[in-house]
Amino acid sequence: MYKSKTPEEAVKVIKSNDRVYIQAAAAAPQALINAMSARHEELRNVEVCHLHIEGDAPYADPKYSKSFHVNSFFIGPNVRHTLKAGNGSYTPVFLSELPLLFKKNIIPLDIALIQVSPPDKHGYCSLGVTVAATLAAIGNAKHVIAQINPNMPRTHGDGIIHYTEFDTFVEVDEPLHYHEPAKPTESEEKIGDFIAELIEDKSTLQMGIGNIPNAVLTRLGNHKDLGLHTEMFSDGVIDLILNDVINGNYKGINPGRAMATFLMGSKRLFEYVDDNPFIEMREADFVNNVGIIMQNPRMVAINSAIEIDVTGQVCADSIGSRMYSGVGGQMDFIRGASLSEGGKAIIALPSVTKKGVNRIVPFLKPGAGVVTTRAHIHYVVTEYGVANLYGKTIKQRVKALTEIAHPDFREGIARDYFDGKVY
Repeated sequence: MYKSKTPEEAVKVIKSNDRVYIQAAAAAPQALINAMSARHEELRNVEVCHLHIEGDAPYADPKYSKSFHVNSFFIGPNVRHTLKAGNGSYTPVFLSELPLLFKKNIIPLDIALIQVSPPDKHGYCSLGVTVAATLAAIGNAKHVIAQINPNMPRTHGDGIIHYTEFDTFVEVDEPLHYHEPAKPTESEEKIGDFIAELIEDKSTLQMGIGNIPNAVLTRLGNHKDLGLHTEMFSDGVIDLILNDVINGNYKGINPGRAMATFLMGSKRLFEYVDDNPFIEMREADFVNNVGIIMQNPRMVAINSAIEIDVTGQVCADSIGSRMYSGVGGQMDFIRGASLSEGGKAIIALPSVTKKGVNRIVPFLKPGAGVVTTRAHIHYVVTEYGVANLYGKTIKQRVKALTEIAHPDFREGIARDYFDGKVY
């Protein structure tokens, strides 16, 4: 192999005015990120772009605004402040199309910072817990810097890459970014009950991280022959796989395998997927491709929202005009599940926020973005029940959604909507 460098030596290739892409989620290479950020005094106008990343993002500190500007394709909590502070931007994009922005040179890349497993005896490394748009970034960046970490799981699928494709590499033994599952609230448990009843045997599931997916998964122990074709998954699927509840036998795409494009979870999850051929990691333009997703019969997509209006418009990326997260893969899977034979597209959310703010509203907040349109919406689930809006008129939707809103707000929701003279 080539001789490895220190992180400080490796990032010297980054120049002012460069655009740097960082591998997403738990695969963010922290040592390289820290070394790049430490060069803030000598760098100017470096654009740092990425999806949500775990860990620290020191380059996002507003005091380094002359050195770094953050361009988020999905806004995580560690960079959310940059939009208000002025040292950050947000680029809306479906996760399925993010690789195309690199492949078509719409967003040219100078540097890609990635993290991989150690090479095997043939010299091949693995992108581990995040493929997403990483392969497209590697293929289009002028210079690829890899952080080789023995803690990175070796996963099967698209993310196998030979070390000779790295222009520079560093060897760093540091923990990955783990995400321990939290206990669902009483409301989330009830939502889990309702969704579990909607899931038939031989269904294929898409669900992300969080308390609602965890609550659903704990209720599927008596189901049979489920599949997994999902943007991401966490710890909740492990026991279902081990107990043959999730086996993928009836999937339309890659039967007998569980498919994802990135993973987030505990150390147990990362140890489980290590060298596990049942887990297949593919690039986002495949996993999230609507035409691919819809080939799974009984595809069930479970996504969430910040708020939803009584006509079925789903806001999932902003609080009013304040950008909060991103489009991500919600529309990819909502549409794919809708077109699947026997599929079900589900939006699940507690009826109120932790502060008691109503989330089923007559009208979205001014400036709120619509991620899933009223024409795409099918099922909406809260702790008060299930509303199936598919094929329903506006008046029928208002009634159905009002019935699953929090009781304290039901009377006002319908009144305020119809007082607005919108029929």
